[in-house]
Amino acid sequence: MSELWTAIRRHAETRPQAIAIDGSVAMSWEALERVLPMLAADVATRCDVARPLGIRVDHGVVECLLDLALVGSGIVTIPLPPFFSLAQGAAALDHAGASAVVSGAIDLADGPTPGFTMTVEPRRTLRADVPEETARITFTSGSTGDPKGICLSMTHLCRVAGAVVEHLGAHHAGRHLPILPPGILLENVAGFYATILAGGTYVALPQAEVGMADPFRPDFTKMLGAIEDNAITSLILVPEYLAGLVGAMAASGRRLPLLTLVAVGGARIEPRLLDAAAAVGLPVRQGYGLTECGSVVALDDGEPGSRGSVGQSIGANEIRLADDGEILIDGPMFLGTIGHPRPAAPFATGDIGRIDDLGRLWIEGRKSSLIVTSHGRNISPEWVEGALRADPAILQVLVRGDGRSALDALIVPANPAADVAAAVAAANLALPAYARVAQWEIVPPFTPAAGLLTGNSRLRRRAIEVAYPYRDAGLDQPFFDRLVAETREAQARFQMTPQLIAGLTGRISVADYIAYLTEAFHHVRHTVPLMREARARLNHRPTLVTALDDYIEEETGHEYWILEDIAAAGGDAEAVGAGLPSPATKAMVDHAYRTIREGNPAAFFGMVYVLEGTSIAMASHGAGAVQTALGLPDDAFHYLTSHGALDQEHMVFFERLMNRIDDPGDQAAIIAMARAMFGLFGGLFAGIELETMHVAA
Repeated sequence: MSELWTAIRRHAETRPQAIAIDGSVAMSWEALERVLPMLAADVATRCDVARPLGIRVDHGVVECLLDLALVGSGIVTIPLPPFFSLAQGAAALDHAGASAVVSGAIDLADGPTPGFTMTVEPRRTLRADVPEETARITFTSGSTGDPKGICLSMTHLCRVAGAVVEHLGAHHAGRHLPILPPGILLENVAGFYATILAGGTYVALPQAEVGMADPFRPDFTKMLGAIEDNAITSLILVPEYLAGLVGAMAASGRRLPLLTLVAVGGARIEPRLLDAAAAVGLPVRQGYGLTECGSVVALDDGEPGSRGSVGQSIGANEIRLADDGEILIDGPMFLGTIGHPRPAAPFATGDIGRIDDLGRLWIEGRKSSLIVTSHGRNISPEWVEGALRADPAILQVLVRGDGRSALDALIVPANPAADVAAAVAAANLALPAYARVAQWEIVPPFTPAAGLLTGNSRLRRRAIEVAYPYRDAGLDQPFFDRLVAETREAQARFQMTPQLIAGLTGRISVADYIAYLTEAFHHVRHTVPLMREARARLNHRPTLVTALDDYIEEETGHEYWILEDIAAAGGDAEAVGAGLPSPATKAMVDHAYRTIREGNPAAFFGMVYVLEGTSIAMASHGAGAVQTALGLPDDAFHYLTSHGALDQEHMVFFERLMNRIDDPGDQAAIIAMARAMFGLFGGLFAGIELETMHVAA
C-alpha cells in the first residue's frame, strides 16, 4: 500500500468528516477511504495494468480520485499537460509504449458510491523498456523530435512530498488551490500529494475557474477572485504567475490575508518582484527542484536573511557544488529514462549556484546559458531577464549576446499596447553598463506547443535562438526571410489580441464564431477584386501577373464557403450577405484598395502574407479547438479547414515568389503593407465583442 493510501486511512480514523478534496463536490477522508479500493479495482479492469496509461485531464475532484485510484492499481501513468499538441502527446505515448489514453469528460457518477465515466482510447504501440518500480513517466519538454520520458517511482514521489510537509510543517496544510496546469509534476507532488500526507484540503477546481483557461494568457483578476472565494491558504506558482497576481492585487487594492504560503519555482525571481509581492502581503518562498529529483529539492525557510535564496535542502537530497559552481544533487533520484537506466552518480543539474555559511542555496544561472561578451564580461542572462520581467509590460524575455559586444533581448509584451521601450529603459537604469540591453525585438509568446518553453515555464534557449536569429546575421538573406523578420513585432502584437487568442484556444461561443465568420465574409469578398486591381496595375510584370492569375483562380468563390459555414452553424447567411462590415473591417479593406490604387500595387503581397499566415494558424490550431468546444458539425468549418490546407500550399509558393522580388521599392511596399495589415486585422478581431468576455467579467 502506498504512503498516500496509508495517510488517507490515518486521516479517516482521526477526523473522518474533515474535507480531503473540495471542488464540484466535497469529499471527506472517510468517503475517500471507502471508495478508493473500489475505484482502483474498477480502473484495473478497464486498463492494462502491465502497460503505461496516458492521462489528459483537467484539475477536478474526480481527476484527483482517478490519480489516487491509479496509484492503488499500480498502473504506470503518463500525465499529458493541456498545452501539449496532439503530435507531442502522441510522441510521448508512443515512446512510453502506452496501451491507452484517458481523456474527455470524467464525471462523478450519481448514487452513494462515486465512480468514473471516463473515455479510454486504446492505442497500438510497441512495449517500451520501462525501469522496474516506475509509477510515473514525465515528459519535461514536450519535444516531438526525441522525447525522453523521466521515470519516477511512487516511493520517491511520496518521499519528496513527505519532505515538503516536514520542512514546512503540517500547519500549512489548510486549503491548497492548484494553479499550474494539470500534468505538471511540481503541483502533483508538492501540491496534491503533500496536501494528502499533511491532512489538508485540496481545492481541485478546473483551470478555467481559476483564470487559467489559457495558461499562457492567464486572467489574473479571475485567479485573484478564485483564491478569495475559496478561502485558499497555499499556492504553487511560477514567477510569471506571481508577477501577474501581484499586478492584479496592486491594481485592485485587494489582499489575500488567509494565504500562509506562496511557493514559487521554475525560474529565478527578480528581487524587485519579491519586493512587490511583499508589499501586497504575499508570503512568498522561493524553491528549487528538478523533475529528475521528483520536483522539489530546496525551499526558502521564510526567514528575512534567506529572501532571494532557494533555502536549504528539504531533506530528501544532499546539495553540493562542483569546482566550477555547478549544483550537484545526491540522494533519491529518478530511475532513468525510457530504455536507459540512470547511472549511479551525483546528478549534475547544469545550474550554477553558491551556498552561503548557513547552507542556503542561491541560484545564479545556467551553466550552458552563461554569456561571455566580446569584452570578456561573464553575464548570467537570468539576472538581466529578471530585471526586465519585473516590469508589468513584459511577459516573457530571453537575453542573449555570447561573443558579441552588447546584449540583445527577445521580448514578449504583456499585451498589444504594452510600452516595451519604457520597460527596457527602466531595467537598463537598474543594471550596470556592461549588462544593459542594447537591442531588443518583440516576438510572439514562447510556448511548449511551439517547442520554445518547457512545461515548467523554462526557456528552451537554443530552440528560441534558432527560431529568432540575429537580424544582422542576414544582410544578404532572401527577401521572404527579411519580410518575416521585419514584420515580427507587428505580428507578435497581432497575436496577442484577446479575441484571436480566445478563438485559437476554443474559448468562444457559437455567436462569437458566427460574428467572426461575418467579418471574414466582408473582407474575403474583396480578395478577388483587390487581386484584379493589383493585376491591372502590374500588367508589365509577368511574374507577378502569373502569380495573381493563379491566386484569382484559387480564391474565387471562397466568400460563399463562409456563408455556408454560417448557415451550418445556425446563423442567418442571407442577412450577412446583405449586411455591412464593421468599421474595423471596412478600414482594413479600404486601406488595401487605397494602397493598390494610389501607391505601389506590389504592396498587395504584404496583405497576402498576413491573411494566408493567419489562415494556417487558425486552421491548424483554432478550428479543431472551436469545433470541439462548440460541438458544431464539419459543415460549419469548410472555410477554415479547407482554406488552411490551401494556404499551406500557397505559403510555399509565396516564399519562392517573394525571393524573386529584388526591387527595393517593391520590397519596402510589401513590408509596409504587411505591418499595416497586422494592425488592421488585429483591429478587426478586437472589434468583435465576445460573449465569453462578458461572462468572464
